[in-house]
Amino acid sequence: MKEETILRLIGKGETETVEFKSAFDQAAIETLAAFANAKGGYVLVGVANSGKIVGVQLGAETIPQWLNQIKANTSPSLIPDVATIIRNQKDIVILRVDEFPIKPVSCRGKYLKRVRNANHQMSIHEISDLHLRSHQTSWDFYPDARHGLDDISLEKVEKFVEMSNRIRPYPILDDPLTVLKKFELIKEKRISNGCYLLFAAKDILLSTIEMGHFEDDTLIRDSTTIRSDLFGEVDAALSFILKHLNRSYVITGKKQREERWDYPPAALREIVVNMIVHRDYMSSNDSMVRIFDDRIEFFNPGHLMAGLSVDQLIRGNYVSAIRNKQIATLFKEAGIIEKYGPGIKRVLEAIRSHGLVDPLFEEIQDGFRVTFFKATQKTTQKPSTKDRLLELLRENPHLTRSALAQALRKSENTIKGHLASLRSENRLERIGSDRDGYWRVK
Repeated sequence: MKEETILRLIGKGETETVEFKSAFDQAAIETLAAFANAKGGYVLVGVANSGKIVGVQLGAETIPQWLNQIKANTSPSLIPDVATIIRNQKDIVILRVDEFPIKPVSCRGKYLKRVRNANHQMSIHEISDLHLRSHQTSWDFYPDARHGLDDISLEKVEKFVEMSNRIRPYPILDDPLTVLKKFELIKEKRISNGCYLLFAAKDILLSTIEMGHFEDDTLIRDSTTIRSDLFGEVDAALSFILKHLNRSYVITGKKQREERWDYPPAALREIVVNMIVHRDYMSSNDSMVRIFDDRIEFFNPGHLMAGLSVDQLIRGNYVSAIRNKQIATLFKEAGIIEKYGPGIKRVLEAIRSHGLVDPLFEEIQDGFRVTFFKATQKTTQKPSTKDRLLELLRENPHLTRSALAQALRKSENTIKGHLASLRSENRLERIGSDRDGYWRVK
């Protein structure tokens, strides 16, 4: 590496791909393993956390000894590239690793990932998911250890063939068992995890979706639990949602009236399909849909795929990654997924065309949540929650979310959603930091 390149790295400080170490130690090896599990990166030995060059003492065997330590403490073994520079008569050693092709890499039995400028220990699910993706496969392709052909419905396979033949240029003419084999849903007389989820004859605990229509955060008006095969879950979930939404008719001058729902059905369908296809079925948590008068919350077990941020998701600046490749393939064959690609972009387009504010996308706990917000009209009889929020913030711009929730007798999540909605509508602005700032009503 050129000296100016190294100095530029130091000037930018520690990042997702750069870490400083005053001395070579076990933590430096852990960082190299974390880099190998992500996008690769540089460990600069002889540079303090502040970016100050402190130098490191080097002997004839120092670097070979370091490389042996790295090799012995990592599995699969890492051998980084090494470069040295002298700056102000002080030695700096640069250790560089690329993203490792077979992941995850461990350091003395510990599996780490790089998040921003720090290392974090990976969960069992993250380790398993990273391993499967590095082998270009996914959990749903693996044999189901607890279920067999007796646990699936061949009639459901025939129904899938009918759905597929409606959109295929050349129809599938094979019998159900042959179809399962061709789609790799059966291998050596054993069904895959995906096969069981897609065509199970009975209810499946693994695919549970809890759905509720709420008066508030605690009072439930209506609820249902869905545990069917994945194809059946799409219609069942959408039916429950639409059952609890308002529908009106708009006169447009055309022969038929236009039907208008609180939320665009196309966006609802896209989110439901995304939940089912991208869910982490190794998690013990259930998917949830919570319908309120002013919003709908969709929660799914499983964070975004590694390397994908919420900001990239919203901007569509990413290459689509699929957690369950077999399930996604069958959904596409059946015409439920129209095409691979950024489904969130289609959700945003539908929501905006409907005149609603953008949804809220959040990584929370061990999963991912999407919240749709319903447009609320101002009335003279009773101010909306948003209007009451604005009134309170005009009187006291320093009120916290907790104080607002208490004043309006709403949950903090509800207040958070309204604040996000008001900011998206350009009716409210945050001045300063979350901790020391204040609200300005526009």
